[in-house]
Amino acid sequence: MKLVSLTLFGLLAMISVSFAQIKPIQKAVIKTPTVNCEECKSRIENRLLHEYGMSSVKADYRKHTVSVVYYSDRTNIENIKTALANMGYDADDVTADPAAYKKLPKTCQHVAGDKPVRPKD
Repeated sequence: MKLVSLTLFGLLAMISVSFAQIKPIQKAVIKTPTVNCEECKSRIENRLLHEYGMSSVKADYRKHTVSVVYYSDRTNIENIKTALANMGYDADDVTADPAAYKKLPKTCQHVAGDKPVRPKD
């Protein structure tokens, strides 16, 4: 009887330890200077949320930032910045892909004076 109760106690201890493990969740704010409208905001939130390892995405086109919450055991901040760049937006130190930038709607391709703000070929 003592052996059965010790075995049961050991089994319960192992189960409780496995449930106690918390997935490593990270939060980050990425500067996105080329995000300037509501359309850009919704495009980023919808696309990034479907990236592997993402928990939540909040883009703010007025502050030019994207706040992300992600599982660090599934992705990392560099992958998220690369995904933004592949959509056509600058992300901190990662420059937008010129081909992706050209595919953005004209309303999202902002112009300062007569020079394009974004990537050159």
